[in-house]
Amino acid sequence: MEENKKNQEAADVEEVSENTDAIKEAEVLEETEDPKEADQGKETPDGEKKFFKKKNKKEDSKKDEQIEELKDRLMRNMAEFDNFRKRSEKEKSQMFEIGAKDIVEKILPVIDNFERGLAAIPEDLKENPFTLGMEQIYKQFITVLESAGVTPIDAVGKEFDPNLHNAVMHDEDASMGENIVSEELQKGYMYRDTVVRHSMVKVVN
Repeated sequence: MEENKKNQEAADVEEVSENTDAIKEAEVLEETEDPKEADQGKETPDGEKKFFKKKNKKEDSKKDEQIEELKDRLMRNMAEFDNFRKRSEKEKSQMFEIGAKDIVEKILPVIDNFERGLAAIPEDLKENPFTLGMEQIYKQFITVLESAGVTPIDAVGKEFDPNLHNAVMHDEDASMGENIVSEELQKGYMYRDTVVRHSMVKVVN
């Protein structure tokens, strides 16, 4: 019994000594370590270690500058892409206009020959079924062209306009005003707002 009591006292002394050493060690750490650094490596309740890093103002400022630079570059790229898209659409539209104008120029001589052929038909044959059929085809042809944007240029009785008319003859006529188109030698045409072929005309006074 006495031996057990001695062993218990020895254990209590050893425990007090260990606690004293732990307290001293904690005090030394508290004096020497930075509280923020002391927290590094400390385990969280879920077993993960926490790592704290001091914020560096220079690094933050550099990151902000990089973000602003990237945002500026992105905005420039977006503006360049928008300009490229608009330019592409405009060029595509111009190419279509050029292609359509080229086709119209090739069709115009066919219209001229059609009109010459109809004008050469004698009066006694104008009621002929064949002649009436050709006239209907011609009218349909002109209607289709007009629906596509091809229209004849007004010339006779209009004031001469060098943007629309090509004067190849000049005459004097007191019954008409100055610089007036008196006769159309070849019909001119426009495709939408573009002159495909100028009217060949005679101008008086």
